[in-house]
Amino acid sequence: MGRRKKGRNISGWLVVDKPAGITSTSVVNKVRWALDANKAGHAGTLDPDATGVLAIALGEATKTVPYITDALKAYTFTVRLGQATNTDDAEGEVIASSDARPTDDEIKAALGAFVGDIEQVPPQFSAVKIDGERAYKRARDGEAMDIAARPLWVDSLLMDDRPDADHVTLEMVCGKGGYVRSIARDLGQALGCYGHVRELRRIWSGPFKAEDGLTLDRIDALARTPELDAHVLPLEVGLHDMPEVTCMTASLGPLRNGNAATVIANGIDYGTEVWASHEGQAVAVGRLMGSEIHPSRVFVRHDDA
Repeated sequence: MGRRKKGRNISGWLVVDKPAGITSTSVVNKVRWALDANKAGHAGTLDPDATGVLAIALGEATKTVPYITDALKAYTFTVRLGQATNTDDAEGEVIASSDARPTDDEIKAALGAFVGDIEQVPPQFSAVKIDGERAYKRARDGEAMDIAARPLWVDSLLMDDRPDADHVTLEMVCGKGGYVRSIARDLGQALGCYGHVRELRRIWSGPFKAEDGLTLDRIDALARTPELDAHVLPLEVGLHDMPEVTCMTASLGPLRNGNAATVIANGIDYGTEVWASHEGQAVAVGRLMGSEIHPSRVFVRHDDA
């Protein structure tokens, strides 16, 4: 028999307002300990120096992580103009500089090229794999790599503030896989002055908002208490963008065994990915084929196990 995982069978989402100076993995470990959860993961890495919303999935909610990862996200970030760094943020070494400073109108005019379907090259110091090895590991060894450009959907990119000639604050809404550091780097190049990210904050990700997140100090204070449990959101929140169908009692058995089953669905196209609920709780995610759902993910509820 396999070894039983330590911790509670708790499922749902805990939204954290991540501070600077800690990795996303460390936040996951902190939350897992504080809730005594047997399983936890996050929906979208934040750089150690970045702050803001980090949604932590617990238990069965980890099966909904891909849907949050694919959702739109919003960032506010400050670009330091006039300097390029080897990491494209303030932690790196300055590798190029310029005395040129664009006007507000020039910055606003340049932003349009970064909206819509764009291609961007990830930073040298990133988690992208090159020949099976993380790029940041090779970059630390001084290797310069040719990293292929990747597609990114940018819903909007707006100038929010210009505190001084050396800095501009922007707000961006984008899809999966975007590197804010690459936006800052490429914008600086387009403006002829270089640039890198000085500060970065994720203000929302899918249905989760930083303003609703708990700080790590608050999580520490409430650790292993019912008060912290009360902040855990239902796993169904991770399915917010997906159509819902209703599962009848007779369909529960087949669905929980991973088999197709009849559901009640109205006005949903054939082949659409949906989630099936029973008495408000998620049972499975799958493709709707006529009146049947063909499950790809099945959720084991605490009282099902």
